[in-house]
Amino acid sequence: MSTLKAHEKVIFERLFDRGGYVLDFNEPTYAAFFREHKIDINATKYQFNGSSKMKRLRAFLEIEPDTIASQILAALLDYACAIADVPKIDRDKAMLIINRLGGKPNVAGTTSQSAEEFLKQEFLSIDLARLNIDGQLQSVIEQRLHEIQRSLKAETSLATIFLCGSTLEGLLLDAATKHPEQFNAAKSAPKDREGKVRQLHDWTLESLINAAHEVGFLSLDVKKYGHTLKDFRNYIHPRQQAVQGFRPDQHTAKISWQVLQASVADLSGQRKK
Repeated sequence: MSTLKAHEKVIFERLFDRGGYVLDFNEPTYAAFFREHKIDINATKYQFNGSSKMKRLRAFLEIEPDTIASQILAALLDYACAIADVPKIDRDKAMLIINRLGGKPNVAGTTSQSAEEFLKQEFLSIDLARLNIDGQLQSVIEQRLHEIQRSLKAETSLATIFLCGSTLEGLLLDAATKHPEQFNAAKSAPKDREGKVRQLHDWTLESLINAAHEVGFLSLDVKKYGHTLKDFRNYIHPRQQAVQGFRPDQHTAKISWQVLQASVADLSGQRKK
């Protein structure tokens, strides 16, 4: 059972409650979000107050211990910051509580970076030469970068997102192929049913992002918003997009482009991680 106080619960209610809904989640995306953390939010034990998303979240926070509650609240806060600009004062208050629940020290000024703050970072030039990729791949990446910029100007958001996601996956796979020992040794390396690390070409974008951050190739903000891009990119299938009601706009497109630029800067050693 978590030790959330009444006044602390009010803060998270204000951040996440959308009239019984939780942020912009529908039922499939809500379940998928919790599955990422090995939790079945549809379990009967979370429905003793009702079956709405917010009621299940309240039950979850009432039942689960502080460490698990802090992980979910931190992930929800990251998601909230990714889809909209959360006021800094609310983020600061939330992080103080999350750190307390997780047993982490609260350092002055430590907050969850908002999407707007992430977007404010400037990458004036992308030096692909510093990535040390082969000429053929570099030519393809350069072509994609130009196409992404044209897509942004034309406000074709869905095309921008898909191009950014696939390009990021290609660059991370190239990095993993060059450093297989580091990636394969990462705790987040995906494994098969026998517990063996999967072949690199079978890794998903999510696994590549997690391992790249773990071994020091990607900074924390890129990992955070890289997962957001990964989620956006998953809607490449029209049926999936229709079922979950995904409507990309220029904001999501700009986040995707920023993730790709920051990733290139990380991989080429132009940023401090």
